[in-house]
Amino acid sequence: MNKKLLTLLLVLAAAPGFAQMRTEKPALHAKRWLAITGKPLSATAGAMIFQKGGNAVDAAVAMIAAGCTMWDTLGWGGETQALIYNPKTGKVIGIDALGVAPSGATPGFFKSRGMKYPPEYGPLAAVTPGTPGGILVMLAEYGRLSLKDVLQPAIDMADGYPIEAQAANTIERHKKQIEEWPYSRAVFLVHRRDHGPEAGATAGEAESGPTPAHDRPAGDVAGAGREGPEPGEIFRQPDLAATLRKLVDTEQAALAEGKSRKQAIYAAYDRFYRGDIAQEIARSTQEQGGLITTQDLANWHVKIEQPVTTSYHGIDVYKLTVWTQGPVMLQALNILEGFDLKSMGYNTARYTNTVYQAMSLAFADRDFYYGDPYFPPEEPVKGLLSKAYAKQRAKLINPDHASPAIVPGDPYPFQGETNPFSSLLAQWKAAAAEPPGSRNRELVASLGPAELARFRETFTAGTTSVEAADSDGWVVSVTPSGGWIPAVIAGHTGVGLSERMQSFVLDPAENPYNVVEPGKRPRVTLTPTLALKGGKPYLAFAVQGGDTQDQNLLQFFLDVVEFGMTVQQAAEAANFNSYQMHSSFGDHESIPSKVLLNNEVPPWVRARLHRMGYSMVFADRTSGPINAILFDLEHGTMWGGSSNYGEDYGIGW
Repeated sequence: MNKKLLTLLLVLAAAPGFAQMRTEKPALHAKRWLAITGKPLSATAGAMIFQKGGNAVDAAVAMIAAGCTMWDTLGWGGETQALIYNPKTGKVIGIDALGVAPSGATPGFFKSRGMKYPPEYGPLAAVTPGTPGGILVMLAEYGRLSLKDVLQPAIDMADGYPIEAQAANTIERHKKQIEEWPYSRAVFLVHRRDHGPEAGATAGEAESGPTPAHDRPAGDVAGAGREGPEPGEIFRQPDLAATLRKLVDTEQAALAEGKSRKQAIYAAYDRFYRGDIAQEIARSTQEQGGLITTQDLANWHVKIEQPVTTSYHGIDVYKLTVWTQGPVMLQALNILEGFDLKSMGYNTARYTNTVYQAMSLAFADRDFYYGDPYFPPEEPVKGLLSKAYAKQRAKLINPDHASPAIVPGDPYPFQGETNPFSSLLAQWKAAAAEPPGSRNRELVASLGPAELARFRETFTAGTTSVEAADSDGWVVSVTPSGGWIPAVIAGHTGVGLSERMQSFVLDPAENPYNVVEPGKRPRVTLTPTLALKGGKPYLAFAVQGGDTQDQNLLQFFLDVVEFGMTVQQAAEAANFNSYQMHSSFGDHESIPSKVLLNNEVPPWVRARLHRMGYSMVFADRTSGPINAILFDLEHGTMWGGSSNYGEDYGIGW
């Protein structure tokens, strides 16, 4: 018998609970601060800021900036969404720094080009950059240090840092796409022989000629051999370094003029979105075939919001609202609150079936009702998060069989209104009643191994997460993303543009709330989480992984609350993932009743799930790269957890 499986079985039989469950990584313990994120160098940046006297917001901003600079599945032109606990007010704050569709981005525009959805990559995939504005607002409103201090680690990295294998190999794997965009080609394909004249020029050299190509191995030619950087090679981004220095120079000049710390940081914000940086972003995006204008950049702004929340057995869980998928987790918790999950047993067939269907019910609502709350029609948030609505949805869970035909419900009666899209909802129900194989989402179930692998790669597309906390009580949970490799770089700014347009739909029948429109935010998968117990911070957690994010976060939370795992045990624990919801990427497919299980799930559980109608695929690690902080209210300390799934790392003191 497999040693790990034997250990798991012994754990399941042991009392009390998971007390003896061993982890591959140790839990982090801290009294003063914790900094956890997707890469060791990024975590180090957060630690450096804490050592300078910064608070958790300062450290989180430094980690996001470092992660963008080292292309930790995001770039500087992506999006940032955060939850912040402010100990001065005792409130949780939401930061909405998601870019919007640019001028000209309409359903007709994309349909005229033969597209079913906006593209996955390229200049037409870009919404306006959100991360620079997001971190500047976070820093100005809730931080302590200067922009100069907090951006210094990122500037040092832009000047040159030893690139890690994951990013270097991703560049090489996508070099054919990168070759299409001149500024990306110049930055990423450092061993390519013919960079091209316009691509080789940096911001300071645009008029005086191209920058010479980096040294290459003897005999290397364009398109052959390695064209991206080698793992461990010093990777330099002079244009990005110049852009970051412009922001710092603007802040320092404003301080010299007598402006306050906050005013000086907002001066840097204005330069990015309304000054010379904005002009270069718009110019170069349009040059490469994109739509972003200077007016799009000037009109966009960060929103500071009130998050949505629900209570699960006395624990208050906070999420950003329906411009993210975050409320899915709250809906699932509401549905599951009436079940005795602990008595079912951790990851038994009965537990898996119950949680799988609860997630399917919540995600079906996401697929139809979630969108930008600042654009009409207004999403039925009150009804979606109603406990009474959850009880109605919970009745649909079949305890004996998978439910591939789950469709969105109708939350409007639970907020005293009539559904304005009842005819569209009826179409979903009619499609679900058709024979298997007759509709597109069922056809996906017949994909071969290569096609399924491609679907899974898109469905679980990664990003990073950032968790920070300090002894003064500031807590930050962030899931920044966008601008991942292969990214279109915006001219001589060094800024890699977002690819988030693909999360829009073009047909109201799919989701009338998420149809692309200029100035509108796409509904994203990004979903940080904070939980309070007795009004005090209890858990801060987030994960990367596209449509699997709230699935893994839900199970992490239940592992801690229902099964008594430590934060590190829960971060490494085996999860299961559903592919029944519609993907937020690519062609937005769905595979009903398909479930990803851990390889160590015992045969009797597999057999029971098979009899229930589930189609199973397996993987060695299924936790997702969860990062989390648990606040030990009894001892006044912090526990940090960082999954063994990827390269996530934490530092505490």
